[in-house]
Amino acid sequence: MTEADIDRIAEDIDFSGVVQIDRAGELQFAKAYGLANRAYGVPNTLDTRFGIASGSKGFTALTVLSLVREGRLALDTTARSLLGDDLPLIADDVTVEHLLTHTSGIGDYLDEEGDWSANDYMLSDVHLLTTTEAFLPLLDGIPTRFRAGERFAYCNGAYVVLALLAERASGQSYQDLVRERVLHPADMTRTDFLRSDELPADAAVGYLDGMDRSNVFHLPVVASGDGGVHTTAGDMSKFWRALFASDLAADTVRPRREIPEESRRYGLGFWLDGSTDTVMLVGSDAGASFKSTHDPHTGTTTTVLSNSSPGAWPIARAIM
Repeated sequence: MTEADIDRIAEDIDFSGVVQIDRAGELQFAKAYGLANRAYGVPNTLDTRFGIASGSKGFTALTVLSLVREGRLALDTTARSLLGDDLPLIADDVTVEHLLTHTSGIGDYLDEEGDWSANDYMLSDVHLLTTTEAFLPLLDGIPTRFRAGERFAYCNGAYVVLALLAERASGQSYQDLVRERVLHPADMTRTDFLRSDELPADAAVGYLDGMDRSNVFHLPVVASGDGGVHTTAGDMSKFWRALFASDLAADTVRPRREIPEESRRYGLGFWLDGSTDTVMLVGSDAGASFKSTHDPHTGTTTTVLSNSSPGAWPIARAIM
């Protein structure tokens, strides 16, 4: 696919975001489109930071696995052993591995299988969601869907629970754990947990589909374990190189579950292509869409970020 092809798709869909392709750290294509802030006419640049929704579940998984390596957690650690009396509807046999692989069966506070749209107001009191502990009322009282290990069912709540377990096992906040164990080692200096109600000038405002209205009332004000970090295409290239240079890569990208209906497989926090070794992180939410793939054989990373809910998908489908 040529630059002209990508430009044509971007024009057709009024794309707002960044597209970047690099191979073994050598840039092949990088271009920014559209506006980071429509009210003030601020254009997106290659250094603009975008929210990546569930794309940061991979960061959560790596943080948890680093604690496993240190012996502070284990894949067979039960959630109950650290939750105590909190979230009593989570079954006693649910483990860290069940949560990582979306096979825990726990009820989801943000169920993506229902009839919903990214523009819907799915959460109340989002301004209170500044810590992982603040999610406890949202996670509480949701019945178990199936027995642990029975099947795969994508679950946002599972990754918030993982963040909570990581905090209680380490005594540190989830955000600090990710910074120290994932972002800093990979030199991801443009990635962080930005408050949605005080975005810095270099971050793109997320816009609802078909509107000039921001997503500030739709998402937690500070991201937690299930997604919402802000990053750049350049930092995602750093991330993939650091991951595959580490001793955690083999564990995270080994297929644990087949998802034939999506022609994909799932490792620990990472999606995998159904028939190749390509690994991916994907995220979609109000005012955000994101896909970043990495081929470990060629070292090719392709990243598409957008500050609208549907924005990334036409270009991602065409080039990936």
